[in-house]
Amino acid sequence: MNHLLRGVARAISEAFELPGPILEIGSYQVAGHWAANDLRPFFPNQKYIGLDSRAGPGVDRVGNVEELPFEDGSVGTVVSLSAFEHVKRFWRGFEEVHRVLRPDGAFVVACPFFFRIHHFPDDYWRFTPSALKALLERYPSKILGWHGPRHRPANVWALAFRERRPAITEAQFASYQALLNEYAREPLSWHRCVRYAVARLLCGRGPFASYLERNRVETICQNSTAPSLLRAQTLAS
Repeated sequence: MNHLLRGVARAISEAFELPGPILEIGSYQVAGHWAANDLRPFFPNQKYIGLDSRAGPGVDRVGNVEELPFEDGSVGTVVSLSAFEHVKRFWRGFEEVHRVLRPDGAFVVACPFFFRIHHFPDDYWRFTPSALKALLERYPSKILGWHGPRHRPANVWALAFRERRPAITEAQFASYQALLNEYAREPLSWHRCVRYAVARLLCGRGPFASYLERNRVETICQNSTAPSLLRAQTLAS
C-alpha cells in the first residue's frame, strides 16, 4: 500500500459512515511500512479484525479470503487494499466478501494495475477500472477511482454498498472528493522531481507519465437507482 491509497482509505472513512465490524483482508503489516499499512486508526470506535494468510503484525486471524471463516451477513465493512492481486482465485474471494457482508454493508477494495511483480506469497493478477466495475455489478451503489495516466493507471479502487444501503448522495460524493484532494497524494523527493523534469525535457512526457501523473485521480459515482447521480471528476496532479 502506498501513501495515496492510505489517503483514499482515510477519505472514505471520513466521508461515509461505515458499519461494523470492520474486516480487513490482507492485514499483514510488512516491516518498514507499518505506519502506512495500519488502517485501524481510521476506525477508532469499531470492532476491527485483521485477516491474512500468515500470522504476524496486524493479523488477528489467519484465514483465506477464498473461504472466509465468518457467518453469512456477519460483517459490516470489508476493507482490502493491495491484496487481491495475490489471491489465486480472486473471483471466489469477491463472492465470499459478498456472502459475509450485511445487506447494508460496504466493501472497500483497491488493486494495482501498473505495478511491478511482488510476491506475498505470489502475484497473479492486475485489475482495470472496468474489471472492478464488472466484479462489483451486484452492488447497486458504488464509487470507482484510479490514479495515474488515464490509459495506464497505477492503482484502481472502489467503495461499493450492498442493496439495503441508501444510494450515495451528491453531498457525500462532494465531501469524498474534497477529502481526496486533501489526503490522496503520493510524495516524491525533490531530487526525483528534478531528475524527472530534466528527463521530460530530453525525452518527452510519455516515458515518465506514470511518475509525473501519479497524483492524477479520477472518480466515478454510480447509483443504479438514481442514474442522474453519475459523476466523474479529475483532480489536479
